[in-house]
Order: sequence, then structure tokens, then C-alpha cells
Amino acid sequence: MNSKEIMTEESVSERKLVHFDEPFTLDFGKVLQGVTVAYETYGELNAEGTNAVLVCHALSGDSHASDYYYKTTAPDYNPAPKHKGWWDGLIGSGKAFDPGKHFVVCSNILGSCYGTSGPTSVNPATGKKYGMDFPIITVRDMVKLQYQLLQYLGVNEVQAISGGSLGGMQVLEWALMYPQMVKRIIPIATASRHSAWCIGLNEIARKAIIDDPVYKNGYYSEQPRAGLSTARMIAMVSYRSAASFQQKFGRDVTVNKYPTAKTCEELFQVESYLYHQGEKFVNRFDANTYFYITRALDSHDVTRNRASLQETLGSIKAKTLCMGINSDILYPVYEQKEIASLIPGSEYFEIDSIAGHDAFLIEFDQINHAIIEFLDSHKAK
Repeated sequence: MNSKEIMTEESVSERKLVHFDEPFTLDFGKVLQGVTVAYETYGELNAEGTNAVLVCHALSGDSHASDYYYKTTAPDYNPAPKHKGWWDGLIGSGKAFDPGKHFVVCSNILGSCYGTSGPTSVNPATGKKYGMDFPIITVRDMVKLQYQLLQYLGVNEVQAISGGSLGGMQVLEWALMYPQMVKRIIPIATASRHSAWCIGLNEIARKAIIDDPVYKNGYYSEQPRAGLSTARMIAMVSYRSAASFQQKFGRDVTVNKYPTAKTCEELFQVESYLYHQGEKFVNRFDANTYFYITRALDSHDVTRNRASLQETLGSIKAKTLCMGINSDILYPVYEQKEIASLIPGSEYFEIDSIAGHDAFLIEFDQINHAIIEFLDSHKAK
């Protein structure tokens, strides 16, 4: 495989880039003339290439799943990594995915803006950013590129693949696309097919971006901050639950610090929280990237060009632990239970939390316990 690996300046978090020169054919037929992948690994791959664990991130995530190396090799490093590993609670000594036993891999998904090829990448044909000229991608394209990365890394067998939300969709596709390589899967708070409810919420968020005059049909010279901020605010409501908002904010008020908010001196705490989340997001994400990834979410359907849902999920051979969240309004527990009921021998665990969909990023004690028990009960004989 013709590729080159480049260590970046973020060596403390072990972030790496690899570029594959050969054409990459996408699910819908378009071709990328070469593709770059950003990834991190924790632990060492064994000589047989059989102790790998793959962690798949959600919509706005990246390859920095853990602070493992920051904690173990550079505890006094200053400054610290830009942000905490998003699944640090599950990756580490004694945790679900232990780098002392596993070679843990997390790569940034295709279409993202955190190092892997996407709309913010330079189009080799024009020398300019792709923008809306980037081809349409699917969850299957993300998985195909992950497979190419694991082949490059020398992985022959994956002991477990896990992720929540969009990450869980990748997990299901892995079990269907590369069944010979996958031993166990742990999809969390996800869907076998994106629901009309989720598609509707995504379209409202995309319309907020489109209606921002700065957006210019995706050919913008500056970030359409107003539209992307509103899109994030819409999403943040769906990521939580009514009970969690009531518990955290109630009807408390605070001083209005946001010029884009309504012209009054005070905001409800929940309003201030949403404006804060919107502002943070526009400083770290990209509007076209949001378009592409939410479209990939909406196109997700494990039955596309396959068989019925029963036959498709029924063909999965990997040992499976499905997890739902009892307060999740995006991917309700009945979707997780359906997946579990159709995958032969699958187990189901329900996370008890008022945090809503985001509980897969919060309730680490419950998730660690469930995954460790699952992995221990299905150790290779």
C-alpha cells in the first residue's frame, strides 16, 4: 500500500496522519484521488495483529478518544491537550478498553474537519478547499476507510468495536461489511436506520445554516456563525432530556452575555447554556462538514442494497452487546431493543440516566461495568 505517515505537533496525544495515494471509491460511485486519515492509538499491537479494539466517534467527535498517553508519559506537560479525550472514561488501565491488553484505535471519520479528508480539505484538482464540491459520503464509506487504516496498521482481527450514536452506526456496518475480521460489537444509543424524527431534526439544523446569508450555498469565505450556532443549539436540546434540563436549569436566570441573544438584560439559564454551546461549536467545527455528516447520518440504513432488516441483522455473526439509554429521545430504547432482538445471541443493557442521548459520554461507571462483563464472558476459548 502506497502511503506515508506523518507525526504532527500533537505528539503528546499521539495524533498521527496517514495519506493513502491510491483512488478511494465511495459508496455512491464518486472517487477521491487519495485520502488522508487522522488517528490515535493506545497500547501495542501484538505480533499476531489480533488484540485490536476500534473506537468509533459520533458527529462532532475526533480521533482524540483518550488522554492515556498524556497521563502516562507526560503528566507534567504544559499546556495540556486541547480537549479531554471524549471517551477517556472507558480507555485506560482497568477500564473497558485497557491499553495494557488492547491495541485501541480511534480514527477521525471521513468527511470530518479534524484531519481526515472532508469538505475543509484541499481538492488536488483545484488547489482550493473542496467545500460543497466534496462528494457525498455514507457511513459505509467511513467504515471502508477505517478498514483501510487497520490494514495499514497490521491489524488482522478486531476483538471489539464500539461507539455511540453515529459511532454505533459504524459499529453495525463493520459487522456487516467485514464479518471475518470482527469478533465482538458494542453499538450504543444508535439506529439500524435513521428515523424520520432524526432526519427532521437534522433538516431544521441544516436550514438554519442555509438561511445564514454568509453561507452562500456552501461557498463561504468566513464561517456562517449564526446559522451553525443555531444548528448546534437545536442539536443540544435533542441530546439531553426534559428532566435533565429541568434539574440543571429550572427557571433560573443569569446575566445576558451574548450579543446575538434577544435584547434583554437577563436570560434563562437554559438559554445562556444553549448560546454558550453554539458559540463554542462555531469556533471548532465547520458548516459544510456539518452538512455532509448529517446527510451521512440520514442516509444510514443497514438494509440498503441488502435484504430485510430481520435478514440483514440476522446475518451478523459477531458477539453483540447493544446498549440503550432510558431517557434518549434521539435513539429511543425501543430501537436498541429491536437491534438486539434481531442479532442472533445478542445481549441488551440499558443505561439508567436522565442525561438523555449524551449519557453515552457521561455514565462511564455503568458502561464500563457492562462492557467488562460482556468481554469477560466472551473471552476467546
